[in-house]
Amino acid sequence: MPRRDMPRHPLALALAALSLAGCAGDYSANTYNAVAVQQANKVERGMVVGFREVAVSAEGTIGAVTGGAAGGIAAGQAPLGPVSRAFSAIGGTLVGGLVGTAAEHAVGDTHAWEYIIREPSGELISVTQADKTPLPIGQSVLVITGKQARVVPDYTVALPEPAKPAPAPKPAKPTPIVETPLPPMVQVAPPPAVPTLVIPPPAVPALPAPVAAPSIP
Repeated sequence: MPRRDMPRHPLALALAALSLAGCAGDYSANTYNAVAVQQANKVERGMVVGFREVAVSAEGTIGAVTGGAAGGIAAGQAPLGPVSRAFSAIGGTLVGGLVGTAAEHAVGDTHAWEYIIREPSGELISVTQADKTPLPIGQSVLVITGKQARVVPDYTVALPEPAKPAPAPKPAKPTPIVETPLPPMVQVAPPPAVPTLVIPPPAVPALPAPVAAPSIP
């Protein structure tokens, strides 16, 4: 037995499915999706040099899937035979998908601003986002890259740079030793030879001959 509390009209089911799937995406620079939180993104400085208004079209995939599923469920529960119920489910899926896609476009289609940013290197980049009023040309901005790139006015504050430590004194260079050249050697003449004096030994006087002792008779 089909449930009587479930709506059977594909349009009602598609709209109910879309309301459960969520509203249109927020393309504001001040809104982050849950998957984009706690992500380290690169930030670059730049300047707005141009902008234009563009249309943003919803993908239509969520509405087609949810609307088709809702239409198929509603048509499949119709009080018909198995074959008629199957064909009715196919038709309900197609109608529900079309209705869901149209409903998603009606809710998700919007307008946004496409900005042209010039970086300090001279390179140009483009970022599209939804703003109530466009950023003026010449505005200094920060370009935050990542899964949800965005452009915001530069709100950084210039802080004084920390004092750099004094450089270590360089070691004194050793005083070079200058070798004084020695004066040329002067050859000195040897002293004159001193004549050697030969002194003869003194003459020793001869001793008298010994006297013989007289013989005793």
